[in-house]
Amino acid sequence: MHHRNNRSLIELPLEDIKKAIGFAPEGLSEAAAAQRRAQYGLNEVKEEKPLSPLLRLWKSLQNPLVILLTVLGLISLLTGDLRSTIVIFSMVVLGVAIRYTQEMRADKAAEKLKALVSTHATVCRNGEDKEVPLKMLVPGDIVKLGAGDMIPADVRLLTSKDLFLNQAVLTGESLPVEKVADPVPGQEEPLYNSNNCFLGTNVESGTATALVVHTGEKTDFGALAAHISRQQVVTGFDKGINSFTWLMIRFMLVMVPAVFLINGLSRHNWLEAFLFALSVAVGLTPEMLPMIVTVNLSKGAIAMSRKKVIVKKLSAIQNFGAMDVLCTDKTGTLTEGRIVLEQYLNPEGTPDQKVLDFGYLNSYYHTGLKNLMDEAILHHEEVGAALHIREEFSKIDEIPFDFVRKRMSVVLENKAGLNILICKGAVEGIMERCTQVEINGQTTPLSQEQQERYYRQVEVMNAQGFRVVALAYKWMPGAPDAPVYSVTDESELVLLGYLSFLDPPKDTASAALHGLSALKVDVRILTGDNESITAYICRKVGVNVDRILLGPEIEHMTDEELVAEVVHHHVFAKLAPVHKLRIIKAIQQNGHVTGFMGDGINDAPALKAADVGISVNTAVDIAKEASDIILLENNLMILEQGVAEGRRVFGNIIKYIRMAASSNFGNMFSVVGASAFLPFLPMLPIQVLINNLLYDFSQTAIPTDNVDAEWLVKPRRWTISELQRFILVIGPISSVFDYITFWLLITYFGGWNNPALFHTGWFIESLFTQTLIIHVIRTNKIPFIESRASWELILTSICIVIAGAWLTVSPLAATFGFTVLPAAYWVCLFFILIAYVALTQIVKNWFNRRFVKSES
Repeated sequence: MHHRNNRSLIELPLEDIKKAIGFAPEGLSEAAAAQRRAQYGLNEVKEEKPLSPLLRLWKSLQNPLVILLTVLGLISLLTGDLRSTIVIFSMVVLGVAIRYTQEMRADKAAEKLKALVSTHATVCRNGEDKEVPLKMLVPGDIVKLGAGDMIPADVRLLTSKDLFLNQAVLTGESLPVEKVADPVPGQEEPLYNSNNCFLGTNVESGTATALVVHTGEKTDFGALAAHISRQQVVTGFDKGINSFTWLMIRFMLVMVPAVFLINGLSRHNWLEAFLFALSVAVGLTPEMLPMIVTVNLSKGAIAMSRKKVIVKKLSAIQNFGAMDVLCTDKTGTLTEGRIVLEQYLNPEGTPDQKVLDFGYLNSYYHTGLKNLMDEAILHHEEVGAALHIREEFSKIDEIPFDFVRKRMSVVLENKAGLNILICKGAVEGIMERCTQVEINGQTTPLSQEQQERYYRQVEVMNAQGFRVVALAYKWMPGAPDAPVYSVTDESELVLLGYLSFLDPPKDTASAALHGLSALKVDVRILTGDNESITAYICRKVGVNVDRILLGPEIEHMTDEELVAEVVHHHVFAKLAPVHKLRIIKAIQQNGHVTGFMGDGINDAPALKAADVGISVNTAVDIAKEASDIILLENNLMILEQGVAEGRRVFGNIIKYIRMAASSNFGNMFSVVGASAFLPFLPMLPIQVLINNLLYDFSQTAIPTDNVDAEWLVKPRRWTISELQRFILVIGPISSVFDYITFWLLITYFGGWNNPALFHTGWFIESLFTQTLIIHVIRTNKIPFIESRASWELILTSICIVIAGAWLTVSPLAATFGFTVLPAAYWVCLFFILIAYVALTQIVKNWFNRRFVKSES
């Protein structure tokens, strides 16, 4: 690491840090915190700051298509073509203004949505603990940390208890690192000092209090972010847009020089040929693409928020729609996530009140991340009252939960001065530490035969859908100096019994799975639970459990073997966090766009690795930060609606690209041919630009359009090769009817000797056919009959053809080189339009059968 300048303070001894930042043992006052915020700024890293209005405008102007149009406009100005200059810059202003306005709206909407999922820290202010948004922290704040929390700033530990951090984001270490408040001699590098914790890392287990030393850009993570803030991650969506842009540039590099040379050589007016080639270049430019993309994504994000799906990254919407495999835990998604304590049994399976009493003591006094089972136990408030819990017991120590031991303990002292260690956790984790068993008040040695019998009994309970937690204890003599207990004290325990919980399947789970299946999203279950309870729940909701792949089996597989094996399994059980990560990567290796839905501390690596990380608003901070999409409810039905919305957004973007590219390509194809045989330009440069401007305006309503249900039934990805083929097949159809129009204008209407009539006739035919064909290409069905556009798109289409027709008879007609068309021409145009729609529909159907894979 190389950001030493940020570390001078955190490298100092604790007492020196306290003096430097004005340490207050009872925490800062709100007034002092506000003063420091003014001094140090908000606790935000560089890339999180929203763009200012001026910077937003500058970013909009930096778009390659805007730059291209601006250059073309300046060339028109320098060559004295004022009318073309006005039209081109009108396009630039229109495109930039719409994009700027929509992006500002999208930003404001996104800020409101982000407020719903903002992360908080527990801070001591004025001697009281309170929840404060991370960005409001200041140097000198005292924060409380527990399992699942993000480290909210660069901090120095004041106290710690079994604190383990995952700091892979900064160091690349895959294993959790222990942190302690007391400095360890010989550690010089601040990042590896055991008493320093840094922003961006997260607590895996344990508890601590810490002093905030650096915030925002002064943190190590903030300094790192400043170096990489310009290195944007290129998503699959961005790659698709870039590929399309380059496709259009390749077309322009062929068509524009061809038009210039043909016109220059045939008419020997190189300036006129240059201006016309310039207008052709503008005609091939999809000017509205940035606006269409932005509006679609922001509309999609707002529509998804109404369906309780919050999009943190707009570009994730396309991946959401392209997702064809969803990996999810079963808890809370397939099940209610509302665990009920059903039984408290001794090891022989008989109800025993002492098991509930000791379970209540354990859950009441431990300070780590309270899970659903703790909440179910603590729901029995009558137990706490009967035990006189506060009067009879006091807490001495705690051994927090971790994912290796799969258990946790509290040590309490009773009025007699004896210490009791109560240990609760996974059956295997508890049983291996027990040497005795208590049944009906009698304690006897625990035999191997009894252990095996108890394991079988637990398996039966699991197979019935119960989640079973074991409970054990041991008495120890108290000590006046209150000794600190550790994991080694979890030995020679007495097995007391089991607490069994039921997390019933959700009523909506089956329907949601069917809905996702109808959308061609394959759901895979990844859980840390054992195979029995997993199989029970999966069968209940209709998930195939013929084969279950277990974590211990994955442990012995190479990555190549796992890639081959994941194809055959829908359910994976007894998984550690690293197994989930490997499964996600293996599924991706098989060519799938993979989503992962998780809400726990151990889900963060898999959420980051997935193409779409999905979490819920009740998830721990680190899981929400690692996600692209947040659900306001843990419900697969909501996810199903979100996937459909993602495909709808992508569908409208693809519509524009297909229509604009094929139509522009067809027009320019006609231009090249007409230029070769006509004694004049086929259309004046200004007319080409007006035609293009009107057509672009007609497409601004595409984000409001409906998407056929058939489009939503399968995942959608960028297929540039298919798009190129579509342009080359559909584009020239318009040229066929352009040439028919040329023939009519020359043969029957005297166009050869009347350039203005020819220009006007082709202008009208070109505008009408382009606008009409929007409605053919937007659907795979029969337009107007089986599938109709949104009323906004229909209205803009009508307005544009009326505006185009009016221009030819308006006071502006002569300025733009138009003349009045004979009535017979409009009759011919009517039949041309009908024939054009019919032929395009026939070719479109053939194309879909020939080149596009079936929708099933």
